[in-house]
Amino acid sequence: MSRKTEKFTFPSAAGVPLSARLDLPKGAPRAYALFAHCFTCSKELLASRRIAEELTERGIAVVRFDFTGLGASGGDFSNTNFSSNVEDLVAAAQHMKAELDAPQILVGHSLGGAAVLVAASKIPEVRAVATVGAPADPAHVTHIFQSSVETIEQEGVAEVSLAGRPFQLKKQFIDDIRAQNLEPIIGHFKKALLVLHAPRDKVVGIENAAQIFQAARHPKSFVSLDDADHFLMRRSDADYAAGVIATWAQRYLTPEPAQKAAPKSETGTVVVAETGAGKFTNVIVTGSGHVINADEPVAVGGDDTGPTPYDLLLSALGTCKAMTMRMYAERKGYDLERAEVRLSHSKIHADDCAECDTKSGKIDHVHAEIILTGDLTPQQKQAIYEIAEKCPVHRTITSEVVIHADLAT
Repeated sequence: MSRKTEKFTFPSAAGVPLSARLDLPKGAPRAYALFAHCFTCSKELLASRRIAEELTERGIAVVRFDFTGLGASGGDFSNTNFSSNVEDLVAAAQHMKAELDAPQILVGHSLGGAAVLVAASKIPEVRAVATVGAPADPAHVTHIFQSSVETIEQEGVAEVSLAGRPFQLKKQFIDDIRAQNLEPIIGHFKKALLVLHAPRDKVVGIENAAQIFQAARHPKSFVSLDDADHFLMRRSDADYAAGVIATWAQRYLTPEPAQKAAPKSETGTVVVAETGAGKFTNVIVTGSGHVINADEPVAVGGDDTGPTPYDLLLSALGTCKAMTMRMYAERKGYDLERAEVRLSHSKIHADDCAECDTKSGKIDHVHAEIILTGDLTPQQKQAIYEIAEKCPVHRTITSEVVIHADLAT
């Protein structure tokens, strides 16, 4: 599958515009997930992007956004706290429910992992929650700026350096995280839980994963990230975590709607039938048992899960020309290394076509570019090019064709 991404904004609980990305799978999403990034990070961190990519590869759309005052989002970071992060997550879920679909999956990294554990109980549609390097106690983050805690408590605010960037932290932030108690929340958890943590995590120790896992009820799972760092900066670690989350999450999604069984075809017959997976999604079964999906682009109401009817028509013509040129070159002993045909279809005005019999209205115009590579003389290239015009499919679509259809009873 290929991945598409769209930018959008939505209002936080406090009315601040938050910057978000919607990562979409190819075709209709099977479900939606909501991602919460780590403390003072952004939605563009490598781990965030890779988890989104893996989920979309499995048909799950992902919304990831910057918390208030971070990344491209509005607002003042110094006025935020853990509770406001939870409120941002709930606001994101409400926006998704209104504009897209409510999230069935929550994924949180580091402090974002602690936030999704709290937010999950406030989003009824959530069925599964995954945390990566999450602290069991949000107050754990104070060790990152421990040298400034006393100043913050005495003066009410201080500038601290986090990941090499300056941030202002107020006393209300410290008061808020100290007031959090996740254990009873996790103990009453009624969602599937996946805990991922690196034993050598130097930012949030592995004991945090043990506390979260022990407090939770089943279904719960734990996966070790081995020698990964806290931020999963090594791409192989981000890829592994993303793949595990994506595979695990599918077990807890609402079952996909049943699709119609693919029809059977007989030798010499091609069967085309709707699959039920999308508005225009069809399956093509040839007499030799080959199966192809056909669809329309998203722009015209399809899911873009396969070639369009005109794509298939051009494909039939192009492959016929290529095969005919190959047969001819081998029969003549020409050193044809590769035959390539590039085709396009358009509608043109009849009066723009000098060689056409039709003189009014519009006609179908197919342009084919023949590219021949190999140790060929100009005369050999010309001969191979001319034979392509005589391929069976070319002759079929340029001659009189009778199409007869019966209505089955």
